[in-house]
Amino acid sequence: MSDTPFHLGHVHLKVRDLERSLAFYQDVFDLDVTEEHDRFAFLSWGDHHHDVALQAVGADAPDAGRGVGLYHAAIEVDSAAELGSVSDRLAARDVPVTPVDHGISKALYFADPAGNGLEAYVDTRAEESVETWDGRNERFDPESP
Repeated sequence: MSDTPFHLGHVHLKVRDLERSLAFYQDVFDLDVTEEHDRFAFLSWGDHHHDVALQAVGADAPDAGRGVGLYHAAIEVDSAAELGSVSDRLAARDVPVTPVDHGISKALYFADPAGNGLEAYVDTRAEESVETWDGRNERFDPESP
C-alpha cells in the first residue's frame, strides 16, 4: 500500500453515441451506471461515484466540433490541503488553472505540458462540513457551478 495522497479518480471520455458506449463499457468492463444527465453518463465499479464519465458529442451536441476521445484524466487527492499544494505547484510553473466547486468535489482543471486535460480534485461528499478553500488560488469562487 502506498502512502501517496494521489490516486486515479476517473477518466472522462467524449463519445459520439452515448447508448452504444454505455453498452460497451457495461458489457466489456462490468461497470454499473450510477447516474445519467442529459448528454452525460457516469459508470462505476462500486468504490467511487464514477470511474468512467461519458459525454456525448454527437452531431447535434453544442461542442460537437471538439471531437471525441479523452477529455481529461482526474487525479483524486485526499484533502483540501493537498489540493492547495497542487495549486501552489502549478502556480510555481505558471500553469493556467480553472478551479471549480462541483458541490460534491472541489477541482482544478489544467493541462500537462503536452496539452492533455487533467483534473485534480478532492471529494467532499463524505464530509459533514465541507472544508473551506484556503484561498491560494484567488480565482476560486465557492459559489460557482
